[in-house]
Amino acid sequence: MSKIEIKKPELVWKGKYDDEGNLKPIDKPGPYPFQVVETINSPRKGKKSGENLTLYDFYDVDEGDSFETGWVNKLIWGDNKLVMSSLLEKFAGKIDLIYIDPPFATGADFRLKVQIGEEGEEIEKGHSILEEKAYRDTWGEGLESYLNMMYERLYLIKELLSEKGSIYVHCDYRMSGYIRLILDEIFGKEHFVNEIVWSYKSGGSTEAYFGRKHDVIFLYSKTSHYIFYSQKEKSYNRGFKPYRFKGVEEFSDDIGWYTIVNMKDVWQIDMVGRTSSERIDYPTQKPEALLERIIKASSDENSIVADFFCGSGTTVTVAEKLSRRWIGCDISRYSIHTTRKRLLEIKNSKNTINNKEAKSFEILNLGKYERQYWKSTTFNSKDPHQAYYEYLAFILKLYGAEPITGSQVIHGKKSNALVYVGSIDAPVTINEIVNAIIETKKIGQKELHVLGWEWEMGLNDAIGQIAKRENINLKLWIIPNEVLEKQAIDKGDIKFFELAYFKSEIKVSGKEIAVVLTDFIIPHTDLISKDLREKIKKWSDWIDYWAIDFNFQNDTFVNSWTSYRTKKDRTLSLKTIYKYKEPGNYKVFIKVIDIFGIDTSQIYEVTIK
Repeated sequence: MSKIEIKKPELVWKGKYDDEGNLKPIDKPGPYPFQVVETINSPRKGKKSGENLTLYDFYDVDEGDSFETGWVNKLIWGDNKLVMSSLLEKFAGKIDLIYIDPPFATGADFRLKVQIGEEGEEIEKGHSILEEKAYRDTWGEGLESYLNMMYERLYLIKELLSEKGSIYVHCDYRMSGYIRLILDEIFGKEHFVNEIVWSYKSGGSTEAYFGRKHDVIFLYSKTSHYIFYSQKEKSYNRGFKPYRFKGVEEFSDDIGWYTIVNMKDVWQIDMVGRTSSERIDYPTQKPEALLERIIKASSDENSIVADFFCGSGTTVTVAEKLSRRWIGCDISRYSIHTTRKRLLEIKNSKNTINNKEAKSFEILNLGKYERQYWKSTTFNSKDPHQAYYEYLAFILKLYGAEPITGSQVIHGKKSNALVYVGSIDAPVTINEIVNAIIETKKIGQKELHVLGWEWEMGLNDAIGQIAKRENINLKLWIIPNEVLEKQAIDKGDIKFFELAYFKSEIKVSGKEIAVVLTDFIIPHTDLISKDLREKIKKWSDWIDYWAIDFNFQNDTFVNSWTSYRTKKDRTLSLKTIYKYKEPGNYKVFIKVIDIFGIDTSQIYEVTIK
């Protein structure tokens, strides 16, 4: 530490400087291309990125400066460090407002309430270890790792902000002191604008200390020329009519006399109540009124507003209502699903600014590129073949299998089952599994387990029939994204789940097709908690959402029809009818999302005469 040359006061923690006293450079992975996995409320457009486009390729479009010139709002699933680093290529200096509500490092056990079926019975869904990363202070070494995480992300945020941009950072009493010092260092003390106190009423009190009934929101600007629209509020005069100052107008209501003044930095806004129409039972949900005030103050209509810890989706929901362009990101798959449904709920509502319908949005991820980054930093052998073997051994060990030699196809063995590990860069295909089945028969075994990150569409039903014909007991297991997190591995919380699948019927009558969901199968329900299993009354109770693309073109899933459950309306339509305009051969892409936010998809081909 003595080698560090301190030129001005700053917060120092283990890992900020190297052994020579030099400030460690900010790691900026990528940029990696985003993969558009779903487009909602929008027709197809854009340029294909290659002749043989698959679902997992990058779908390239030109981003417009406004909704009218091609912009589509973005909801991104992934690590926000990789996401922001990859956004820099196109969005550096382009975002006018960023609000973040990072984890407060409480160590508390955050749990989600998940509703089941039409009755809406509730269970508690614990976060996966990957999701806990967004809510806990246990990044590796605790506080030091937390500070380093925030330092890197605030640095990237500054690069993304426009010259007239601002950052709002939401904190509580645990982290506010540390975060303020980091913000001073990155943005400069001269660009501190406000320390906003959000005061609220909530249950519980103690005699040990004053009740903690507020959060702090730090507002910093990138430059001295930032967007800011002063908000107004009522200033009450304790029940009596005030002395009339020249030019000052007085008003009265049930509380008393008041004047209209510029808003102060103490905001009294109620939390989301138990009976509020906003409430979605997400543990960190913030009230829309809070974000509305922030977005109106520090952005223009058509400004880009971003939230890289978007949680329940309040920021992007309010940005949508206020006619802002937006980018939302979260590491939690369930957060992305929750936000998707919340946005769909306002899809047909009127916009609060110009009375237009809400805009379309797309769901993206970094897919194989995020995994490639993990592979390059975890298995850093210069020999690519050695790195590949290290990867195989790593996955096999997590699965509880042993590597085997002598086969070009089979990678390991677990008890009496042979194991095949899919590539990190591509979905497991039917042909791959067929080859593994053939090899399994040659070796003289009758059980095959296939581990994969992603899967070829429609694979489950087709390959199941082939395996049955060959008398092979085949199981398809999903490699969980938690594998990318060292913390999850250290805790021994990696769980492989067997690939779920659904059954459906498609009937063609003239130019109409009827699509009916007939079953949803989770192969090993014994891995699901007993409390949950007892509340499942029928197979459709597993399903929270399903959608159809009636004209899939190997580009990206375009949501043409959807049915989903909400807190108020628990019904789920299991049938729909669609009419084509022209005869031809079409691909019908069906996506089903279960109560855990995990999606399963299949593609069917139909001929319309």
